[in-house]
Amino acid sequence: MEQAEIGLIGLGVMGANLSLNIAEKGNKIAVFNRTPEVTKKFYADAGELQGQIIPCETLEQFVASIRPPRPIIIMIKAGDPVDQQMELLKPYLSNGDIMIDAGNANFRDTMRRFDNLKDSGLTFIGMGVSGGEEGARHGPSIMVGGTEESWKRVEKVLTSISAKFHGEPCVAWLGENGAGHFVKTIHNGIEYADMQMIAEIYGILRDGLGMSASEIGEVFGRWNAGRLNSYLIEISEKVLKATDPISGKPMVDVIVDAAGQKGTGKWSVIEAQNMGVAATAIEAAVAGRVLSSQRTERLAAEKLFGLPKASKPQDGMAFLADLENALLAAKIGAYAQGFAVMAAASKEFNWNLPMPIIAKIWRDGCIIRSQFLDEITSAFTKDPDVPNLIVTPAFADMVKETDGALRRIVSYATMSGLPVPALASALSYFDAYRRGRGTANLIQAQRDFFGAHGFDRLDGVDKHHGPWGSGLATLA
Repeated sequence: MEQAEIGLIGLGVMGANLSLNIAEKGNKIAVFNRTPEVTKKFYADAGELQGQIIPCETLEQFVASIRPPRPIIIMIKAGDPVDQQMELLKPYLSNGDIMIDAGNANFRDTMRRFDNLKDSGLTFIGMGVSGGEEGARHGPSIMVGGTEESWKRVEKVLTSISAKFHGEPCVAWLGENGAGHFVKTIHNGIEYADMQMIAEIYGILRDGLGMSASEIGEVFGRWNAGRLNSYLIEISEKVLKATDPISGKPMVDVIVDAAGQKGTGKWSVIEAQNMGVAATAIEAAVAGRVLSSQRTERLAAEKLFGLPKASKPQDGMAFLADLENALLAAKIGAYAQGFAVMAAASKEFNWNLPMPIIAKIWRDGCIIRSQFLDEITSAFTKDPDVPNLIVTPAFADMVKETDGALRRIVSYATMSGLPVPALASALSYFDAYRRGRGTANLIQAQRDFFGAHGFDRLDGVDKHHGPWGSGLATLA
């Protein structure tokens, strides 16, 4: 019997779609689910792709059905279930076999698993997969972390199933151990910021200008034809124009305003802090989701304090143009922060993350795919080691062009009592980044006063503490 080129465990929605994608692209695949009935139904529903699929009812049969060295994708709930599945697999595996976690794993778990297998003859790949259910089925963006040798074993299959941007596959090997899952985590952090910023613009249009959902959808539709062209703007138009079949109201108007999260945004913020990199727009987006979940408290606070009255701008068309440019400016800040975090992690973990390639593989298949990423690819190709995206020539010009619009929109929202935490954070980030003489000198003086932490002097004099003792004596 012909052996499969690759195996997959876990036939939930993502696993099933990824398996069908693999089979459809001409790769024979062995599949296993801990519930045999799920495997049988998957195979029965596979139709004309059945010839490319080997359904297995036991792990022993599953492993024997794959050509050595065996690459096995594990597509189950992240965390302990992955460790448990790996332990169940180990007795059936041979030297050189590869276990691949394709879920949204914490990259530190991936590094631990990679290290734990170092002397076992087995190896591990942490594989970030972006694009949701549709991407898994028809072509995701794929971020691979592991040994180069293990990447070469799966390169042909993963290249065949990945999204293609003008013929270029949206998949790449990004480095050892946790590199792939780290990049996927930061992808999701940028995604959080992007979605929050779009929601804030929606809030200004809804609560500031009094526009209906369908009218806002029209605005997003026009923007999607320009520089804001992206998957998230595209689907925002679609969801805003959708009608609830039960009530007949706009679909978004009957959805509870409490956003969920699965952890990757929070991990992005934690790792940014660990790396000592400011990622304020991503932080604001995570905080925004937390606040959204406190709906009962928010409703009570509104009754207590009321809401400021938002004034409508005099020139509606000019205001809409400002909104478009403000969103572009804020997105630049969010992406700049995300890439800065990746650059810091690359040094911390000796990954040598290829920034131009990361931008390239995000151009299609993933949730944050956009026209914008072509420009980021070009910027990092010209200068891969640039300290920050916003100082590259192309993005510096864009920031100069759109900074005023972001400032006006944040000012309008603030005066109208409309929350724009991510937009405001992006603006403050830019203002702090471009100011050569900041205010941290006062913080350093305070730290030295109460804790004798010391400071450096602008004149370079080798004296690192202030005259606080004598100052106190004078005050006394």
